[in-house]
Amino acid sequence: MSGHLSPGGRVNAMYFLVQIWFWGMMAAFSGYQTAIVLERGFSSGQAGVFIALGCFAGIFSQPLLGAWADRHPSVPLKALFGGCILLALAVHGVFYFTRPGFFGTALIFLALGAVETNSYPLIDAMAMQFLNAGVEVRYSLGRGLGAFAYAIVSVLAGQQVRRFGMESVLVTHAGLVVLLLLSTAAFPRFSRTDAPAARSAGRAHSALYILKNNPAFTAMLGAGFFGLTAIMPVVNFLVNIVNDRGGDSGTLGVALFLMAASELPGAVLFQWLWKRAGIERVMLASVVFMALKPLLFLLCGDLRLLLALQPIQMLGYGLFTPGNVYFANENVPPEDRVQGQSLKMVATNGLSGVVGNLLAGAVIDRGGVNAMLAVCALCGAVGVALALFSIHLKKRRAFA
Repeated sequence: MSGHLSPGGRVNAMYFLVQIWFWGMMAAFSGYQTAIVLERGFSSGQAGVFIALGCFAGIFSQPLLGAWADRHPSVPLKALFGGCILLALAVHGVFYFTRPGFFGTALIFLALGAVETNSYPLIDAMAMQFLNAGVEVRYSLGRGLGAFAYAIVSVLAGQQVRRFGMESVLVTHAGLVVLLLLSTAAFPRFSRTDAPAARSAGRAHSALYILKNNPAFTAMLGAGFFGLTAIMPVVNFLVNIVNDRGGDSGTLGVALFLMAASELPGAVLFQWLWKRAGIERVMLASVVFMALKPLLFLLCGDLRLLLALQPIQMLGYGLFTPGNVYFANENVPPEDRVQGQSLKMVATNGLSGVVGNLLAGAVIDRGGVNAMLAVCALCGAVGVALALFSIHLKKRRAFA
């Protein structure tokens, strides 16, 4: 037997590594970004502004990048992604070696949002290209491995911070970025000759056209927006919640580990649920559990119970992340799939990040952690209503 991997085996192996290093990299920065800026003397409200700016950048960069990729299929997606991450590494270098004030820090977060955090739809699209061409890509497992990497890096970074200080995680982040760039370079290049002819025949449409002609997709984007608005502040301001319940930086690392590690079984469970219940029901279940998360945290005043509740992430964001990708892939025309992945990222990690983090930072400064959790729970309830409405629209269209 040959020792070489099959084409599908190589795609999956490299895809797993890209997911692992990307989410490990994100854990070393996103998991501690609030703590870093708080240590640099900024307030929770200002931290919320910085994080919101990063999400705001994606609202513009993701659709533009997705539309450009759909219109220039000859440019490999992995090249676009690698270029974004290389630029992000340079911006992180500036952030590490300088101590800018409010406006300088805001500009750095804006740049990182455009080229790092919001480049993730390109990873989704890289996998979907091969999947739509008939290659068996184990997307949800790859995403689950990425979540587990986030968990491992989070807990190790928590111990690193205790020993070497908060800024040391930026060095770890840089090392993981280098590994990500190497894995991206080794990822197989997608050939358009591998794709079915029918799937490359259409001309890409505008974002407005996609939203107008896919009402069920648009309503589910709204559900994702409110669902992520409910849980993103809980993650980004987890340091505030942990401190409010009597924890420290080490406890924060444990909390992030428990939260992220639970996404791996969620990703494995997704495949089973998707095949038996359908993508719409999976999406509804994920939004329900995202709404429950801040509500349960609000009712929880004990640090040990707070840690015990972290695995609820498995049935919320753990199902939502792969579900959102598959829902976009199934509900937009083939010629618009890269842009479809960008639109779902804009509505979830983009707009929800802007609104959620600005709102959460301001509410914490004025009313405390529990007030922030109450607002998040209310947003989650709206998300559940929109998910139900999306399913209703899909059924009505099917019987029309």
